[in-house]
Amino acid sequence: MTHCALRLTSPSRALSANLRISPTRFSPLRRRSLPLTSPSVAGKSLFFSLPHRRTLALSTNSLRSPYRTKASMAETVTGKSKGEVQVFDTEEELAVSLAKYTADLSEKFCKERDAFTVVVSGGSLIKSLRKLVERPYIDSIDWSKWHVFWVDERVVPKDHPDSNYLLAYDAFLSKIPIPAGHVYAINDALSPEAAADDYETCLRHLVKNNIVDISKESGFPKFDVMLLGMGPDGHVASLFPGHPLVHEKEKWVTFIKDSPKPPPDRITFTFPVINSSANIALVVAGVGKADVVHKSLGDRKSSDVLPVQMVSPEGELVWFLDKAAASKL
Repeated sequence: MTHCALRLTSPSRALSANLRISPTRFSPLRRRSLPLTSPSVAGKSLFFSLPHRRTLALSTNSLRSPYRTKASMAETVTGKSKGEVQVFDTEEELAVSLAKYTADLSEKFCKERDAFTVVVSGGSLIKSLRKLVERPYIDSIDWSKWHVFWVDERVVPKDHPDSNYLLAYDAFLSKIPIPAGHVYAINDALSPEAAADDYETCLRHLVKNNIVDISKESGFPKFDVMLLGMGPDGHVASLFPGHPLVHEKEKWVTFIKDSPKPPPDRITFTFPVINSSANIALVVAGVGKADVVHKSLGDRKSSDVLPVQMVSPEGELVWFLDKAAASKL
């Protein structure tokens, strides 16, 4: 039986995997000894002295429309672009809301499709998922229906500090009862080009078997949710400003060997796959990303379009910002 699966072991045992796909065979993952334990905003200020969230709405027909407000947990702005912006006083509040957002989508898709396909990135995004492994979500989410993928990965061993898989395993995957065969990691024993081809073959197999949905609009895989971070240069996945890969239109998964951010060898989903998603959450925290958030969501016009500005899913787009990241809006 053709399958694509990554077997997770407990922290006290060595990690093993058996990734097979026809016609390409995934070699077993090798690891050294490693203890895996471990919109546009205009006019008024977004920030208020009240400890509660304000929900703000901008008409899509006029950037100067009056705000409608109600008490809630974070400020929410819907602007002229396709998407919603939520601004939280702290990253802790952001993480709490992100957990509820993800859990609600999990419940929805598990009922509709009997599966929930989740794409994650690396970096600070994984830290922001920490509330999912706490109550009530650790006990209430149907983890048996989850299928986890990476929007991009560094072509390094699974025990390498740069591995997005390792980061996610230590902080998240090792703490939830997700089935071993529902976590899909790259074969890092291959070259970047071959690893990208293998990952795309795996996705095509899962589409064929109705685990991953397919977009009727684009013909590309349609994941239930992508939980994405953003780099301080405005990159998403491993799609960097000015790099030719941002214009890739045919491939589902491609590779990069000259990443401007180390390590240089990576694989990445392309924008047609990213933008076929049913839901995308862009999670951005920290004052170091405030300039890019302002360029992406503010009134300033620029001829240089950042990769993050090219994120436009078929479904819903929600920005999760802490106050620091939104400080220049």
